[in-house]
Amino acid sequence: MGRRVNAATPSPDTHPFRIHNFRCYWVSRLAMTLAQYAMLLIIGWQTYTIARDGGMTIAEASGQLALIGLLQFLPLFVLTPFSGLAADRFDRRALGRLTVLLQLLCAVVLGWATWSEAIALPILYGIAVLLGIARGFAGPALSALAPNLVPKPILPTAIALSSISWQVGMIGGPALGGYLYAIEPALPYAVATGLFAISMVALTLIGRVPQPPRRTDQRPIGAIIDGMRYVVRNKMVLGAITLDLFAVFLAGATALFPVYARDILMVGETGLSQLAMAPAVGAALTAAWFSFRPIKTGVGPKMLWAVAIFGVATIVFGLSTYMPLSLAMLFIVGAADMFSVYIRQSLIQLHTPDDKRGRVSSVSMLTISASNEGGDFFSGTLAFLIGPVAAVVAGGIGAIVTVALWARVFPVLRTTKTFDPPPDLLHDTPTKQSEGAPT
Repeated sequence: MGRRVNAATPSPDTHPFRIHNFRCYWVSRLAMTLAQYAMLLIIGWQTYTIARDGGMTIAEASGQLALIGLLQFLPLFVLTPFSGLAADRFDRRALGRLTVLLQLLCAVVLGWATWSEAIALPILYGIAVLLGIARGFAGPALSALAPNLVPKPILPTAIALSSISWQVGMIGGPALGGYLYAIEPALPYAVATGLFAISMVALTLIGRVPQPPRRTDQRPIGAIIDGMRYVVRNKMVLGAITLDLFAVFLAGATALFPVYARDILMVGETGLSQLAMAPAVGAALTAAWFSFRPIKTGVGPKMLWAVAIFGVATIVFGLSTYMPLSLAMLFIVGAADMFSVYIRQSLIQLHTPDDKRGRVSSVSMLTISASNEGGDFFSGTLAFLIGPVAAVVAGGIGAIVTVALWARVFPVLRTTKTFDPPPDLLHDTPTKQSEGAPT
C-alpha cells in the first residue's frame, strides 16, 4: 500500500495508510472486531434461545440478556481505571496482544462447548465475564496507541479509518456469526479463533512506537486520580464523553435484537444478522465518507444533532413490525452514531496530552462500556419490566432529552466550531480556558 514510512517522522500530509505501523494496527482492529461481533451475536442468540427453549417467557428470557450485559460490564467497571494506567505505563502493543489472546481462548472454549452440545447458560455467563476483562484492557491500550502511529495533523483521518475497520467488523462480524451458525453452530467460533490469531500477528508486526513520558514521583492511585481529574476539569472532554454515556445507555436496543428477530419480526438467525448489520452498514458508510471528507467546522452542534437523530430513529425502530422499515431505521441509527463517534473521539484525542491519553481513554472506554454493556443490562431489565417495544421507545425518548440537557449544561458543545484545541489546553495544569472555553 505504498512505500513504507517511518511512523516517527512522516510528513504532515502523509495518508495514514502510507504508514506501516498504522496499516498493521488497522488490520489488527478489523480482524479483532470481526471476531468480537461474530461471537457477541451468537452469545446473545444462544442465551435467548436456551432461555426460551427452557420454558422462560419473552420477558424472562430478556432478563437473561440483561444479565449477559451486566456480566460484561462489571469487570470493565472495576478494571478500567487500572487498565488506563497500564496503557500509560506499559507497552500498549503488548497489552493489546494479551487481550487478543484471552479473547482467542474464549472463542476456543465456546466453539468446543457448542460443537460438543455442552453449551449452557453458566458457560455463557463465565465467558461474558472474561470478555469484559479482555475488552477492559484492550480499549484503553489500543485507543491510546493510535495517536502514537500518525502525526497530529492527520489524526482525525486516522480515527475515521480506524472507525471504518471497527464498523466493517461490525458488519462482517454479525454476517459471519448468523450465517455460519445456520450452517454449523460451532463454526462462528472457529472462524473467530482464526481472526483473533490474525489480529495478534498484525499487532506483533507493529514496530516500536514512542512511549509517553512517565512521572516517577507519582503513585499509581495518584496517577489514576490525575487522569480522572483532567476529564472532570476539561468540560469539552467531560461533555463529549458523558453525552455518549447517557444517550446510548438509554437508547441501546442491540441487546434486544434476539427478541425482535425471534418474537416480534419473526425473522430467525439470518434476520438477526441483518438487524445487527444494518446499523454497522450506516456507520461504515459514514466513516468512509469522513475519511475522504473530514468535518472541519461546526463540530459541536453537529454532534448534538447526530445524537438527537439517533434517538428519533430508535423510537421508530422500536415501534416497527415491518422488517424493511426496521432495517432502514437501524441504518440511520448507525450513521448518526458514527457521526457522533467521529467528532467525539477526535475531540477527546486532540484535547488530551499524550501522557494522559491512556487514562483518559480508559474513562472514555468505561463510559462506552457503561453505555453499551450497561445499556444492554438496562434495556434488558426494562424489557423485563414493561416489554421490549416500550423499552426501546422509552430509550429513544431518553436520548433526545439527554441532548437537550447536555446542550444547556455543557454550552461548550454548542459553541465548539473546530477540532483545534486552544494553545494552553494541553498543559498539565488546567487553566480557565481548559475549563470549557470554546475553540
